[in-house]
Amino acid sequence: MNLEKVVFGFFIVLAATLNFGFFIGDIDQPKHHHIYELFAAIVVNLVATVLKFGDRTQIGAVHLSTSLVADLQLVAAACVWGIAAHVTGEGMSPEVTISVVSLSGGALFANIVSVILLIAETVMLRR
Repeated sequence: MNLEKVVFGFFIVLAATLNFGFFIGDIDQPKHHHIYELFAAIVVNLVATVLKFGDRTQIGAVHLSTSLVADLQLVAAACVWGIAAHVTGEGMSPEVTISVVSLSGGALFANIVSVILLIAETVMLRR
């Protein structure tokens, strides 16, 4: 068993599941979307992105691009949350929550594509 592949797969799947955990719930209810879940999703997605830098194949490039998309959308969601809570003073209104959850939904889709790529790459491997 290749430990590097295990760690790589672990972080890809963990990034998707953390993102899903934040995304699930009523889209306009702030109490269903915790800030620490978003933070954990961002950190794990960034780790997964770093792990994807070493692959020089075409599928590795697509892995990296999906990870960068997820990072961008999760960081944008955190920025929207931070601006609403600390700059405008609006707080987590239903409108702000919808924006944050929608951005995390885009990141979730990118993470799902990454998981599908991982599965396809694993199925294509020959011993």
